[in-house]
Amino acid sequence: MATEACSTVTVNHINVFWDEGMLKHETGIGVFDTGDDPGFLDVLEKHPENSDRLRNMVSILKRGPISPFISWHPGSPALISQLLSFHTPEYINELVEADKGGGKMLCAGTFLNPGSWDAALLAAGTTLCAMKHVLDGHGKVAYALVRPPGHHAQPSQADGYCFLNNAGLAVQLALDSGVCNKVAVIDIDVHYGNGTAEGFYRSNKVLTISLHMNHGSWGPSHPHNGSIDELGEDEGYGYNLNIPLPNGTGDNGYVYAFNELVIPSIQKFGPDLIVLTIGLDSSAFDPNGRQCLTMEGYRKIGKIVHDLAKQYSDGRLVIVQEGGYHVTYSAYCLHAFLEGVLSLASLPPLPDPIAYYPEDDTFSSKVIDAIKNYQKDKLPF
Repeated sequence: MATEACSTVTVNHINVFWDEGMLKHETGIGVFDTGDDPGFLDVLEKHPENSDRLRNMVSILKRGPISPFISWHPGSPALISQLLSFHTPEYINELVEADKGGGKMLCAGTFLNPGSWDAALLAAGTTLCAMKHVLDGHGKVAYALVRPPGHHAQPSQADGYCFLNNAGLAVQLALDSGVCNKVAVIDIDVHYGNGTAEGFYRSNKVLTISLHMNHGSWGPSHPHNGSIDELGEDEGYGYNLNIPLPNGTGDNGYVYAFNELVIPSIQKFGPDLIVLTIGLDSSAFDPNGRQCLTMEGYRKIGKIVHDLAKQYSDGRLVIVQEGGYHVTYSAYCLHAFLEGVLSLASLPPLPDPIAYYPEDDTFSSKVIDAIKNYQKDKLPF
């Protein structure tokens, strides 16, 4: 790949890959994510996937308590040839032509506007830079701080604010590198990581695990349900583990799901590398989700995932940014998650500015137990 801008360095830090060019993806205003102006509202809101969310994520990592433990690296745009490792030529050509034509709404809420295609190429290429950094042995933990997000983008179509599947491209790079024979993807976005799952649905080299709210299909661009019976096909049967959690699942429920389902699956699969696709829209205050994670929950998940990487994949962990639409709380939850990854005893946790949620985890625990009972005889490893 073209890696002139892909930097090398550092240990004992989180290597963050970022490029300001991704802010140039303008998603507009309207009624939530529709882009519509009904004519009777004085104040229209920004599309939830707007540049402000990333500006705050960048600033909290540059000026927050963990800033001394962050190493910053530039990204670079992906080449068209690299995109074909995951996406079909016909789909990539559709995107290129849409960009040449001045933009297009590809599906509900998903607008390719002037500047969007360049930002999407940067997001994909920056994620590849983060993966290459780890594969080349320059660091153990890399975080691709990118937008537009990618995990809904399927090999042949856009979906859910996503054009290119950044994580899927990085996973394929890892498999093609010769460094990794098996890769595990853990997706904690509040929505099902359907695009990544579809891309590896027939592969036994990639274990895709998605913890999401039980939202089902939302139309032609997202035909997948994210249900427990979507297990993969052919050689990949049993290598797609869906964990649809009931609305309102909070810190305890997510940790229970990790302990009962995610950790045992990773232990048995034995990946050479773990990719964590982080959605901060599973928080209690996100406008685009109905789950109730707080900073403390994200902090615990960060520690669990990094411990898994250290135990099973020689510490190799690549984190890829997905959703998270509360402009301030998403940044706080990101900081908390990376605190968990770092596990620094000398650093007190950043206080939670707003969260108090008296979680009742009785129902979520029952659902998780039922998922475990359903899938225990269906996983081949």
